[in-house]
Amino acid sequence: MLDEDSVLRGTVEQVIFTNPDSGWTVLRLSVPDAARPVTVVGAVAPPTPGARLEITGRWQENPKYGRQFRAATAVPITPKTSEGIEAYLASGLVEGLGPSLAARLVEAFGADTLEIIEKTPERLTEVEGIGRVRAARIREALADQLHLRSSMVFLYGLGIPPYLAAKIQRRYGARTVHVVQTEPFRLALDVRGVGFGTADRIAARLGVDRRAPQRAQAGVMHALAEAAQEGHVFLPKAGLIDAASALLGTDADIDGALEVLADEGRTVVPDGTDAVYAAPMYGSETTVIRHLNRIAAAPAGPLVDDPEIVADDFERSAGLKLAPQQRRALVTANTARLMIVTGGPGTGKTTLVRGLLQLFQCASVAVQLGAPTGRAAKRLTESTGLEARTLHRLLAYDPHQHGFAHDESNPIAADAVVVDEMSMVDLPLMASLAAALPDRVRLIVVGDVDQLPSVGPGQVLKDLIDSARFPVVRLDRVFRQGHDSRIIDNAHRINSGQLPDLEPTKGRRTDFYLIDREEPQAAQDTLLHVVADRIPASFGVDPFDDVQVLTPMHKGELGASVLNRKLQAQLNPDGASVTRGETVFRVGDKVMQTRNDYGINVFNGDVGRLVHVDPDRRTFKVAFDGREVSYEPDQQDALALAYAISIHKSQGSEYPVVVIPLTTQHFVMLHRNLLYTAVTRGKRLVVLVGSRRALQLAVARARDLRRHSRLADRLSVGG
Repeated sequence: MLDEDSVLRGTVEQVIFTNPDSGWTVLRLSVPDAARPVTVVGAVAPPTPGARLEITGRWQENPKYGRQFRAATAVPITPKTSEGIEAYLASGLVEGLGPSLAARLVEAFGADTLEIIEKTPERLTEVEGIGRVRAARIREALADQLHLRSSMVFLYGLGIPPYLAAKIQRRYGARTVHVVQTEPFRLALDVRGVGFGTADRIAARLGVDRRAPQRAQAGVMHALAEAAQEGHVFLPKAGLIDAASALLGTDADIDGALEVLADEGRTVVPDGTDAVYAAPMYGSETTVIRHLNRIAAAPAGPLVDDPEIVADDFERSAGLKLAPQQRRALVTANTARLMIVTGGPGTGKTTLVRGLLQLFQCASVAVQLGAPTGRAAKRLTESTGLEARTLHRLLAYDPHQHGFAHDESNPIAADAVVVDEMSMVDLPLMASLAAALPDRVRLIVVGDVDQLPSVGPGQVLKDLIDSARFPVVRLDRVFRQGHDSRIIDNAHRINSGQLPDLEPTKGRRTDFYLIDREEPQAAQDTLLHVVADRIPASFGVDPFDDVQVLTPMHKGELGASVLNRKLQAQLNPDGASVTRGETVFRVGDKVMQTRNDYGINVFNGDVGRLVHVDPDRRTFKVAFDGREVSYEPDQQDALALAYAISIHKSQGSEYPVVVIPLTTQHFVMLHRNLLYTAVTRGKRLVVLVGSRRALQLAVARARDLRRHSRLADRLSVGG
């Protein structure tokens, strides 16, 4: 029956595909009494031809490939007969053993071969061609296989699914059972995909007391990690106790856990404060302060004798007139080691950066340009004509070492560094950048402090400004786009707490609209029609490449999840597909990378088109700016449909057309910074679909986005 659990025991005949990281495999299994090999799919590790496996799972019908067995668990079977042992040793599972040597071993020891290898490996030297070194290697290889089997059986017994069991086994190897039994909460820290809840359930199955000190310590660290995901660098002690108590229950000894964590150096509480930091976060904050103070303290002679002459030359070559603040910035940069430039859309930040680059060029200063995302770096390249790189590339991230090649001992080769979209840079990334800056560097950071803060912890741009430690240039003069344009004007109106100008223009099209729809379902229907039909027909744009839906939330009729499914069905309903969880990916889909993957050089926020799907191997290819990237099954959870994305994910990007659903259903997310950020993403057209009431709420609510951070205060007093 297709819907009943079954067990298969057999020998791996052929491995069609396997991913060593996730364990996802397609193989043929020879099963006794079966007329032909069975196709097995699922997390089956290690899948080696000749291996004998016991697989639990269910039969399923694949529309293209017919009847298959979907594996839930798979563990190696240790053979008992001489024939089985010979096949097992010859299969390649045991390194250093081939068919010929396996045959000689079984001929010498028969059905006792495996026991002799495990318990008295010195006897292997009785067989021609095996010395002491080779005998030791054979024993170690067999021990690894025995550990693997016992580990997987143990992990499955705890209710751990195959893909997580494989990750845990890879992380701890032969120590898997010992680590999980004695320190189950380590899994939440060491293994991606294992959160505190999973580790807590494992610990409960192992009989760990809910009042155990290790559970309380893990709960405190989890509360700090959750706070970091919400943007906080630390938590006040009282707030941390409340968060940990809600997670652990009131019977947990949280005060005792805090003492132990501080004694072990896993948390830091600075003297005279009630701030509790996870140690790495405190280290990041301290690193930023130390290195920015180092840079600011370095002597800074003038780059050129008269920066006003450079400003005049730039005006002539660019064919424009600098605003007073822009000219002042050029003069300030002539002698500043670190300068901050902030301003809203249309205030001339890009023009100023070009002027600063001309100043550096006149002084023969070697400049590096950086931005936090690939799209922001591309925009900076296009606007300046010089190569800009992501900060991770600028710092030379090494995926094998999981760190940056450029650091304090190997600084970036540059006399000046310009970083754009600084509002997106979180504290840990800023720490890495600051540490890698050479002593006599000139650092210019540029960004819009009124936009949403970084997705990661901290509020670096705001803190740098609030510290009053470095010169700040605020650009507030708006250089209008055109007499018919309202995007920039309305963005500034929103930012100042005023409703956008929505009055119709006589006989002319504008670039800013509100389509009034009170009910979420009506707003959804209108949005789908606008994106797929009205905007492409009226403005001559491509709904895939030019139109981007930016939504405040992930859930609900107007959340990213539902809108992506609806827009996919409307814009790309057919084609080869692969299902990943609840998401169907089709050839032609617009997709976004949601985390950095340095192995394939694709980064968080990169948007591409899915160009090829292999349903059998469950792989696909995505084109990013003309470069095709292959995705294995375990990498695909970093991809999401991108017809509609969250406003947070849009930071650092610009789109020809932006469509924003806005209803009171989004009440919890309706605030000024969010709407301002969304509107400033649009270049040619911004369309709001929703209710005037929701728009009024968003503009009126200046949500307090302050995060727990001491960077500004510590910078202001020198550390």
